[in-house]
Amino acid sequence: MGLFLGIDASASGLTAERLRMDVISNNIANSNTTRTDRGGAYRRRFVVFEPRNREPKSFEQTLMRAVGLSKQTGEGVRAVAIMEDDTQGPMVYDPGHPDANADGYVEKPNVNIVTEMVDMITAQRAYEANATAITAAKAMASKALDIGK
Repeated sequence: MGLFLGIDASASGLTAERLRMDVISNNIANSNTTRTDRGGAYRRRFVVFEPRNREPKSFEQTLMRAVGLSKQTGEGVRAVAIMEDDTQGPMVYDPGHPDANADGYVEKPNVNIVTEMVDMITAQRAYEANATAITAAKAMASKALDIGK
């Protein structure tokens, strides 16, 4: 049973990192957008994760979790929100721009391409690590079935 829980936890990581890469890609695509439907420049977005906890199956597990001695680990992760970064983007003097204010300044998006690329690389590596864990679990299951032959 533990083998399948490990695969499930890694699968939740794959889903979470895919969402994170989608959000980062959207940030990069909108790094020059100065006007959105809500008005103003595009705001960088990021994903908030939390551990995924399952309900305990027995009284013992419920008790162990209540006192903080739960032995169960690796239950996975889930995305709980996509938040918007409220920091102000850089103000650039461009009086000819259609989105310039009365002083001639245009607010640019608060997206830093270098930060986004670093985040993309870490998300890609986490995705690869979860895929490798699933491959290892499948190999272990296959070897366990070979033992019985």
